[in-house]
Amino acid sequence: MANRWTENDIPAQKGRLAVVTGANSGLGFETARALAAHGASVVLAVRDVDKGKYAADRIASAVPGADTIVQQLDLTSLESVRNAAEQLRSAYSTIDLLVNNAGVMYPPKQTTSDGFELQFGTNHLGHFALTGLLLDRMLPVPGSRVVTVSSIGHRIRARINFDDLQGERSYNRVAAYGQSKLANLMFTYELQRRLYGTGTTIAVAAHPGGANTDLMRYTPTALRALVPVIAAIATQSAPMGALPILRAATDPEVLGGQYYGPDGLFESRGYPKIVESSRQSHDTAVQQRLWTVSENLTGVTFPV
Repeated sequence: MANRWTENDIPAQKGRLAVVTGANSGLGFETARALAAHGASVVLAVRDVDKGKYAADRIASAVPGADTIVQQLDLTSLESVRNAAEQLRSAYSTIDLLVNNAGVMYPPKQTTSDGFELQFGTNHLGHFALTGLLLDRMLPVPGSRVVTVSSIGHRIRARINFDDLQGERSYNRVAAYGQSKLANLMFTYELQRRLYGTGTTIAVAAHPGGANTDLMRYTPTALRALVPVIAAIATQSAPMGALPILRAATDPEVLGGQYYGPDGLFESRGYPKIVESSRQSHDTAVQQRLWTVSENLTGVTFPV
């Protein structure tokens, strides 16, 4: 295979069912579109059903005959996560692919309906719970995958702050985002360790580099003047940003526990390849502690 992996390298997805969170815009939309274009049935798991239907219409325009389904899912509410999982479990006996993509970045301090800090609650805990509730639909399927989207931000002011996980004592939006994206990687690595021996399902992570999406809307005021400069140097289009996710989701050569990102300068842009995550992301003791805390906070335990 050529070094430059593109959408053209996605193998046929006919017969596969994919669930993509945050699929109404940005990276999630491009991921869903490309999967549908290669024959997958795609569930657009979105907070706003009207936006999801609009996204499904856009995919149908680009991909005649696309098989898309809109599923309401609000990752800021564990009740919504449970309802969505129950509806998906009722509708489908098996799931081939779960793409944990939806996320928020740098919002002012807010909490989810369950009282979690918004970034940690949405980016990590919501996806942790969704995965745990759907995993038994994936375990019987050879080649099934859980792909979780992290970020370059997992290196920036990032640590799992067990003494103040929800930022109640002190909140810094950049540090909180870094914690949530570090948690995405630690979740992937610990899930993969638990999946060893199943022989069917693998857990993989990916990041888009600097992708030009509406995730940037909460950029702090002090950095806002730099956004056009950063965009010119270190960002790429949403279709390019989706490529590492798509490779993690579909490339037959992918192995569990791998991490995919762009091949360019500082992994900010380019074509997808295997990349390295930070040293602390591989701390197994912290991974396991985070897993236990996440089970306790969400009330969700995994069938592995």
